[in-house]
Amino acid sequence: MKVLLLGAGMVAKPLADYLINNHIFLTIASRTLAKAEQLVNKRANAKAVQWTVDNTSELEKLIKANDLTISLLPYKHHVSVAKLCIKHKKNMLTTSYVSKEMEALNAEATAAGIVIMNEIGVDPGFDHMTAIRIIDKIQAEGGKIKEFYSLCGALAAPEEANNPFGYKFSWSPRGVIMAGNNGAKYRKDGEVVEIPSEELFKNPLKISFPELGEMEVYPNRDSLKYINIYNLPHVETMYRGTFRYPGWCEIMNALKSMGMLSYEKQSFAGKTYKKIMARQLEVYPANIKEKAAERLGLSIDSSAILAMEWLGLFSDDLVSMDEGSNFDLTTDLMLKKMMLAEGARDMVIMLHTFVVENADGNKQVIKLRLLDFATEEETSIARTVALPAAIAAKMILEGKILEKGVLRPIMKTVYEPVLTALKEEGIAMTEEWGLPENEKICL
Repeated sequence: MKVLLLGAGMVAKPLADYLINNHIFLTIASRTLAKAEQLVNKRANAKAVQWTVDNTSELEKLIKANDLTISLLPYKHHVSVAKLCIKHKKNMLTTSYVSKEMEALNAEATAAGIVIMNEIGVDPGFDHMTAIRIIDKIQAEGGKIKEFYSLCGALAAPEEANNPFGYKFSWSPRGVIMAGNNGAKYRKDGEVVEIPSEELFKNPLKISFPELGEMEVYPNRDSLKYINIYNLPHVETMYRGTFRYPGWCEIMNALKSMGMLSYEKQSFAGKTYKKIMARQLEVYPANIKEKAAERLGLSIDSSAILAMEWLGLFSDDLVSMDEGSNFDLTTDLMLKKMMLAEGARDMVIMLHTFVVENADGNKQVIKLRLLDFATEEETSIARTVALPAAIAAKMILEGKILEKGVLRPIMKTVYEPVLTALKEEGIAMTEEWGLPENEKICL
C-alpha cells in the first residue's frame, strides 16, 4: 500500500507518523524538501520529494505511482488533484470542505470507482462524525432533533492566551482571518437568519465552557446546508459557530469596520502604519488612536483599541511591504506577533448541543464536549486534524469504505470505526444525556 502526501505543513506530522507506523509506504511531496525530509526522519518506508504545485506532469507521475493521494494543499488546488486521481483511478483524501467544483466531480469519481473523501479533519470532520452518530441513534429510536448547535474552536491554551487578542495562530493567519470576511446563515425557530459580513462579529453568543469559563461564539458560514447533509427534516434551529476567548469579536469587528481586512490593493510605499490608519479614516495622523476610538464609538482603553495599538497599527514604523491590501498588512503583523511559540500548548474545544423530542413526546437536551490540549510531541490542532484523516486513509487502502465518489465521513460504516480508533488515541467527546430544557443554548 502506497500513499502520496502533498504538503508538509503544520498538521502533517501526526498523519505521516500514523501511516508510516502502520507499515504504509509514504511519499511526501513538498515545495520545501527539508520539511518533507524531516517528516520522513530517515525511515525506510518513506521518502521525500521536492515538488511545486505548478509541476503538473510530476504530480501526475506521483499520483499514478501511488494507491491514495492525500492533499494538504490550500483548498483551491484540490480539484486539479482530484481530476488527475479520477483520470488514473486512484483514491484521494482531503480535510477541506467540499467545494461546488469538487461536488461536480462526484459522477466521474463514482464511474472511476474511487473514493474522494473530504472533510475528514476536526472541523470539518470530527464534528460531523460525532454529531451524526447522535442523530442516527436518536432517529433510530423514533426521536426528532428540534435544535442543533455545533461549536468549535482551535485556540491557544489559557496560559498562552496572553495578548490583547486572546489568540495565537497554530497555522497561517490568512485562512483564519479570511474566514472572518464571510457572512453567515443559520436557522432559528424555523426562520432563516442571514448575517452579512459586516455584522458577523457584532452579537456573539456567550457560552460557559467547563475549565475555561465564558467564551464567545460567532456563526460559521452556511449552517443551512447541514440540514440536508445531516438528514434533519424536523430541525427548527440549526447553528454552527466558532469559539473564541472574550474580546476577539469586538476586536475583529473594529478591524473590519476600519477597513483593515479589505482585499483592495493599494500602495504602502514610504507609509507608516499610523499614516495608513489615517488614510482609512480620512483624517490627519496626529492622535490617530483617539480618532480611531471616536470613529468606532469605543473608549480609548477598549479591547479593540488596545489590540490595534499592540499590533502596531498606530505606530510610526514603516509598513513592511510596498504594495498590497489592508488584509495583507494586518495578517503580516499578526504573523509576526501572534504565532504560537514552539513547544507552547494549544487546544481544540468543541460543543454539540441537541434539543431532542423523544418518541414519547418528552424533550431532553444532549451535550457533547471535547477539550483537547497539545501533547509534548504534537499540537492539538495537528492531532485532531491529522489523525481522523490518517485513520480514514488506512480504511480506504484496506477497502473498508465501499461507497464511491465525492464523500464526507457521515456514513456509519465510516464514522464508527474512525471514532473508535480516535478514542484509542485519546480523542473523544464526553456526553451528557437527559438534561432539562433549560440547559439548551439560547440564541
